[in-house]
Amino acid sequence: MVLRELIALKLYEYMAKERLAGAGIPIPRGRLAKSPEEAAAIAADLGPVAVKAQVLTGGRGKAGGIRMAETPEAARQAASDILGMDIKGYKVESVYIEEKLTIDREFYLSVAVDSSAKKPLIIASAHGGVNIEDVPEKEIVRLHVSMQWGVKPYVGKVIARQLGMTGQQIRAFSDLLIKVYSVFRSHDAELVEINPLALIGDRLVAADARLNVDDDALFRHQDLPRVSEATLLEQRIREIGLNYVELDGDIAVMANGAGITMATLDVLQKYGGRPMNFLDAGGGASSEPMAKALEVLVSTNPKAIFINIFGGITRCDDVAQAIISARESVGIPMPLVVRLMGTNEELGVQMLAAAGIHAFKSMEEAAVEAVRVAAGRGWQVGDHR
Repeated sequence: MVLRELIALKLYEYMAKERLAGAGIPIPRGRLAKSPEEAAAIAADLGPVAVKAQVLTGGRGKAGGIRMAETPEAARQAASDILGMDIKGYKVESVYIEEKLTIDREFYLSVAVDSSAKKPLIIASAHGGVNIEDVPEKEIVRLHVSMQWGVKPYVGKVIARQLGMTGQQIRAFSDLLIKVYSVFRSHDAELVEINPLALIGDRLVAADARLNVDDDALFRHQDLPRVSEATLLEQRIREIGLNYVELDGDIAVMANGAGITMATLDVLQKYGGRPMNFLDAGGGASSEPMAKALEVLVSTNPKAIFINIFGGITRCDDVAQAIISARESVGIPMPLVVRLMGTNEELGVQMLAAAGIHAFKSMEEAAVEAVRVAAGRGWQVGDHR
């Protein structure tokens, strides 16, 4: 999950739709607005519209980031309400004003990289407009694509019939799938997703779209906009000089090095924990940036903080000083679990012990403790482990 966030360039919905339209895939009429006045002017031209927040995360609708507007004034008000919203850590800076569709049925369609099979994978379902993870497996069509032969017309026809399409709809879906795969290949994409794929009569329209491009292939796509997908919190920690990615758990994590950070996330999940973030303090970060990053982690109010350090270039006494400095500066009112090994280990452990903080040697023992205290078992304010 974290690695995928780090190596894929994501495009905003309106950008993804421009790419789909360039391949001949039908999309609704729409234009980007960065102010309520622009939204109203676009709605005056299009008629009833959907006002859609442009953020690089899902769940916009549930967060209030998509609203229908029948009039230009309603579009102005919707844009005014949505612009500036925080949706899962992303500030809404623009909205896409798109003609309102009258949809007969909604489908899901995507082409993604299956790293295990080392092939593209087509995923389709007759249940569109919801997270594909929520759809029963028996109602999802999955089909790997041969890199040698690509997607032939019969492939789309077979899938369309499995989705319950008939007549002209089958031909339309087959044609659209070929075009989606062409976008996938031509953009070196990791994911091309249309959800929902709207059926309007016998027409299929991309009502929403995602396009994620492999970072390693960006040198071949100089025309693609370079979009920063960092949330406000991610930007804040990256300004300190550390690598950070938000996740959806409740245990804040700090480790030194990408490998050990990934291992920390894995071991927490192994014992039933839910990591809140990926924070790589690097191999030689000094105590000052580490202390600042720890202060930011405290501000996110996790159920516990797990610091996992195996010091090589990173000195354990610097880590200990960062922890002590952060506690003196902002306090650490939640459980803190520390695993400390490596360069200047004895000094670091002594410094923490003098401050009333125990340091584990075993990563697994520390992870078990972090999961335990995050669940509220056996911890009181001021009792740091």
